[in-house]
Amino acid sequence: MEQRPKRIEFRLGKAGKLAPLVVAAVMIGWAAFSQSNVNGYVLAFFAALVAGIIFAKDEKAYGEALVYGLSKPMFAVIVLAVILAAISGKLISASGAVQTIAVYVVAAGFTGKLFVAATFLITCLLAFATGTSVGTYFVVIPILFPVGVMAGAAPEYMIGAIVSGAAFGDNLGPISDTTIASSATQHADLGTVVKTRTRYSLPAAAGALLLFLLFSKTTDGGGAIEAARGEANPVSLVMLVVPVVIIVLCMMRKHLITALSWGILAGSGAGLLFGVYTLDNLISFPGGFSVSGAFIDAITGTAGTVAMLIAVFSLLGVLECGGLFEDVRGLLQRFAKKERSTEATIVLSVGILSMVTGVISVAIVALGDLVNEIGEKAGVNRYRRANLLDCTGCVFCFLAPWTVHCVIPAQLSAQFGDGFAVAPASVPLVNFYSVCMLVILLAAVITGYGRKGL
Repeated sequence: MEQRPKRIEFRLGKAGKLAPLVVAAVMIGWAAFSQSNVNGYVLAFFAALVAGIIFAKDEKAYGEALVYGLSKPMFAVIVLAVILAAISGKLISASGAVQTIAVYVVAAGFTGKLFVAATFLITCLLAFATGTSVGTYFVVIPILFPVGVMAGAAPEYMIGAIVSGAAFGDNLGPISDTTIASSATQHADLGTVVKTRTRYSLPAAAGALLLFLLFSKTTDGGGAIEAARGEANPVSLVMLVVPVVIIVLCMMRKHLITALSWGILAGSGAGLLFGVYTLDNLISFPGGFSVSGAFIDAITGTAGTVAMLIAVFSLLGVLECGGLFEDVRGLLQRFAKKERSTEATIVLSVGILSMVTGVISVAIVALGDLVNEIGEKAGVNRYRRANLLDCTGCVFCFLAPWTVHCVIPAQLSAQFGDGFAVAPASVPLVNFYSVCMLVILLAAVITGYGRKGL
């Protein structure tokens, strides 16, 4: 069980406490402006950790806070998921299945903007059914993303469609951790929460779909498709067993790590059985102190993302032990007076905390009890509170370029080559679902939309 270390005191008071965040923000801005890949964000967060020690009065407590951040179960789950998903994605991408599907898609005329819109809808359904946005990335991106790019869709819009669909599923899915956390902390029954949330999520999804149909950029994928024709192999479609197994197990509420592991086992077995792979393709020890094969290539390819997650969760430990959560809670108590101001403060506070932590459920749980208390006093009903908590998280957490919702999709896109790579800073600009939800949230607080009735 986690035991939180003692509180960290900083030189220069609040300015010193915020110094690591300021350093991270400056470095992230520099990386984003330079269209850096994931490694630029790695540097940003490690620079923030190093800078923080200058302001910490108790260096031992600071070090313990770093380790405390890494002790969180969510850290281990995400790191293992990133590595296992890279292996499962490699099994699919190296088999020729993507090229084969792309040839069939183009032959059917299902290209460009239509494919982007279809990808958004498919991702919505999968994320809603499985209840995991991060898990959805690992299933959808290795297949639909490269197929869409070869079918003439711009890479950033394909990633935008997938992240948007994942945000929808996280927002509305009845088995999503954010839906469960938001309803539980506000003592609201889950079924009614999902029912009332459709007032926010369905209009946002409709708006996102329209934007993808109208504004998605297209490219000339003719050269890629001609190259794919030579690599197309119908037998490679047997590798679709990987996402099928993962999706089925996630829908059965199996752990994400378990689902990914079984997907790898199923894909490895099918690939060897049908001759898609030889054992040397997967694992090989050619001598000279070297290792080769799809498995080790996939694992080593995740180094940048894993390094960034180490830095992010370490910084999260520092911020938590430095009293950031208490500061945000204080903001709630200070400004929440009447119904509208209470709702606005809930949105602002959860937005800040979800952006900083990068995990929506952490922000919801950290503020849930206080939101329940001040919401009751101001007359904001429990279903409204639960919806504001979740919808806010699915806006701000998904639009922050340093969170897993931008970094992991960017990392997964880069594995297909430079022509496919999408920078993390580009993802928020094409996440039309979260953008539409932001508009709906603002309208809901200002006009009262969705406030009354069940």
